Order: sequence, then structure tokens, then C-alpha cells
Amino acid sequence: MHHPNLNKPLFFLIKIMEKVVILGTGIAGLTAAIYAARANLNPLLISGPEDGGQLTLTSEVENFPGFPEGIMGPELVQICRKQAERFGARFKVDIATAFRQGQGQGQGKKGFELDLVGGEKVQTQSLIVATGASARWLGLPSEEKYKGRGVTTCAVCDGAFFKGQEVIVIGGGDSAMEEALFLTKFAKKVTVVHRRDTFRASKIMQERFFKNPQCQVIWNSVVEEILGDGKKVSAVKLKNVNTGKSTEFKCGGVFLAIGHIPNTSIFRGQLEMDEQGYLQADPWMHTNIAGVFAAGDVQDKRFRQAITAAGSGCMAAMEAEKYLAEKE
Repeated sequence: MHHPNLNKPLFFLIKIMEKVVILGTGIAGLTAAIYAARANLNPLLISGPEDGGQLTLTSEVENFPGFPEGIMGPELVQICRKQAERFGARFKVDIATAFRQGQGQGQGKKGFELDLVGGEKVQTQSLIVATGASARWLGLPSEEKYKGRGVTTCAVCDGAFFKGQEVIVIGGGDSAMEEALFLTKFAKKVTVVHRRDTFRASKIMQERFFKNPQCQVIWNSVVEEILGDGKKVSAVKLKNVNTGKSTEFKCGGVFLAIGHIPNTSIFRGQLEMDEQGYLQADPWMHTNIAGVFAAGDVQDKRFRQAITAAGSGCMAAMEAEKYLAEKE
């Protein structure tokens, strides 16, 4: 009798239980991979929709220790990836769409299972979630054109490139105030553009902002278009939401501070998160489920720096190694 499974490749029949799977190939995931690989855990990294994470959207990184001349964001990602591969990390371009607990057979090894967009199911004894948080964008074609050429979502990363220039910050919350105040160290003038006539930022942040002579605000306005010479930003087109009137406003940089969205939707109802969807991890990167760890911007809405993401990736991998050793 013909057996239907005999023609199938063998890997469909034998499910390999991974020791550790890392979701995300940003700096947190890659650092976790370097540590997990050097611990002989043979980690599997699944890229997610933004391979390389937010660093691939920044141009020059000047604040990562060890690079006195600075380094391009995408290059830093590539170097870390090579380093992880050197120690045996494996990479898969795919996106996880579902997460389940208590999966896997044999020797009482209850692990976790992920569904991937490509149709595959991956089983693992431990999981490091380094899926990051995506910055909210305006969604304009001209914004896409000038990303990294004057349009940015991180004042700490890119502020120093705008010395003596006029810049705008879009937003009205604490992060918009923080970005604006930080930018006053470099920019000649910082204008916050807000679509309403009041900020939702905390009182203290507003006070600091209005006290600063370099800061000003344009109320009830939205950015309609970003203008430039094709190489860099030179102005924005602002539309007053009350009158519908459009005006041109000259500036060298556009900083978006309209929030981040943590990439955690597949863990909703299973992993503990705050009201914005950021994973709640303890200081050792443990989530509420034993064997699942969080690293990088997916659990950090305060610092959001490459170096802090790398540090948390290191911690998550070391804790995963410890967890696996104790399980055996």
C-alpha cells in the first residue's frame, strides 16, 4: 500500500524542537543571538516585517560605543549579524503570526509553538521576543522620500546633524516636548506643530517647553507635504485644520513624535503588557511566562537606544541559557 507521507521531505515528519527562537533581527535580537550562539544554543532568528529593525531606518549612529567616527545604522546591523552567524546563529526571513504555549512532544518537554506567514510551525523550548516598536509615521509619500534625509523619529539619534538649523517637531505629548527640548541644544529654532490647540503633555514638560526661548508652537495644524530638493528637506506644507488654509514653512528637519506601536499583537492575552501594548518584563528580562523573555524596544518605551536594546538582548539570552540548563 502506498503511504501518503513517503514522498514528503523528511522534515515534515520530524518536528525539530529548537532550543531558543529569537523573534526580531534588530540590535536586541542580534545581540541575544550572539550570546545564545556562543552558549551553543544554535538560535534561530525570525526576521519579522522590518529585517534589521529601526537601525536600518537611521542614517548615521554616532552614540554607539566603539565607533568614534560613527557608523551607518544598516552597517552596524550587518556587522552584528555576521558576528551572530560566525557562532552558529541561523536566520529565517518570515513573520510569526501566532504563539501557543505547551507545545512539543518527547521527554516531557513542553515548549512553545509559533505559526509563520510562510505556513511553517516552529517549536521551541524558549523564546526571546525582540520584535521592537514601530514608530508611527504620517503616511505621506513625500515623508517616505525624505526618511533619513531630514525626516526622522529620533532626536537623540539625529539631533546633532541639525546644528544651527530650524526644525519642526510633530506631536503634542511628553515625547514631543522631550524631543523639542533636546533639539534646542543643536537647532537654532524648534517649532512644534500640533493638530489641536492644547498639548496633552504633562504640566511640567509644557512649562519647560514654553519657558525655552528657542521653542515655539503652531497650533491646529497638520503637515500636508514635506518639501525638498530630492536630497534633503527644505520646508513643509502646513494646513490649518480650522481654516483649511495651507502655508509653507521653511525648515531643515522634521522630527516625528506621534508615538510608537510595540509589535506585540500575537501575544495579546498571553504575555503581560501595559495599556499601550509594551511587554512587561522584570529587570532580568523575564515575562510572566517561564521560558519567554523580552528584549529591546518591545519592552522599553523610555530609552529606546541601540545600546540599551543590545544590553537587554544580552540579558535575555543569558537568562534563556540559565532557564534551559535548569530545565535539563
